[in-house]
Amino acid sequence: MRYRRLGSTGTIVSTLCLGTMTFGAETDEPGSHAQLDRFVEAGGTFLDTADVYTRGVSEQIVGRWLSARPGVRDRLVIATKGRFPMGDGANDAGLSRTHLSRALDASLSRLGVETIDLYQAHAWDPLTPIEETLRFYDDAVRAGKIRYVGVSNFVGWQLQKAVLLARFGGLPPIVTLQPQYNLLARDIEHEVVPVCVNEGVGILPWSPLGGGWLTGKYRRDELPTGATRLGENPNRGVEAYAGRNASEQTWQVVEALGEIALARGVSMAAVALAWLADAPAVTSVILGARTTAQLDDNLTAGDLVLDPAERERLDKVSEPRVADYPYGRAGIDQRGRLLPQ
Repeated sequence: MRYRRLGSTGTIVSTLCLGTMTFGAETDEPGSHAQLDRFVEAGGTFLDTADVYTRGVSEQIVGRWLSARPGVRDRLVIATKGRFPMGDGANDAGLSRTHLSRALDASLSRLGVETIDLYQAHAWDPLTPIEETLRFYDDAVRAGKIRYVGVSNFVGWQLQKAVLLARFGGLPPIVTLQPQYNLLARDIEHEVVPVCVNEGVGILPWSPLGGGWLTGKYRRDELPTGATRLGENPNRGVEAYAGRNASEQTWQVVEALGEIALARGVSMAAVALAWLADAPAVTSVILGARTTAQLDDNLTAGDLVLDPAERERLDKVSEPRVADYPYGRAGIDQRGRLLPQ
């Protein structure tokens, strides 16, 4: 396992983070506790959950695990999120002071901790001024309820606005962003990654294996079956089978991953995770496993570093398709400038 700073802070986290969205849904409590034990045993120090994961059950499972293992809390950096509905009331969702004050207290109670290390806005809220959210975070930091502030699923202008308002308002800085990011979904490189690099915001990618596509488990023109996410629901979310199967680039990426993995003697998942872990501004990659066996496979990426030729091949085959301007070569060249000689 390797370790890095959490964004631009002085707090250190493992470059792999254990995500807990499966806890209480696809993974029962004993299986969840087994994953947590295995992750810590492998040197993992970073956990990520959210109140909306299984309507609070994921946080409760993590909380009971922490309670049963005295002393482990101080070895971990624990992150959670609030924003999505946790009830049917008008103020049971969003980034308002009203909702977040209740959501934060509820997360603290379910986790059984006094302080959450990283509290994240799970998504942008168009009904709440971001200034209100940032001032709530300031109050929560001062009260000792949270240590650091992060956001999730913000687009470029939303992230930049939040970062600058926090900075010039003397409020706690935005230290991390949690976006979808993997070899099949690199669009954040156009606007979001440059903001993160420029502002010192650490990236915590979710769906690093593209919903299973980057493990090699799916086959061209063969509808998935069995106990996999797409086997149970081929139309599931952004990784739905039909769209990605129809893209030639999907299979070019899968082929390149397979060849590199074979040459390295590791899994395709490990190669995909290693590529992501060393992408610009990435602090830690969020793993999402159903089973301990899947987690064990993912953990092999903990100290895997790709060589320049391997990275170049994956960069090229997965390069986002864009027009020449403003995100293509013409736009990139125009934005560049060299010092006079």
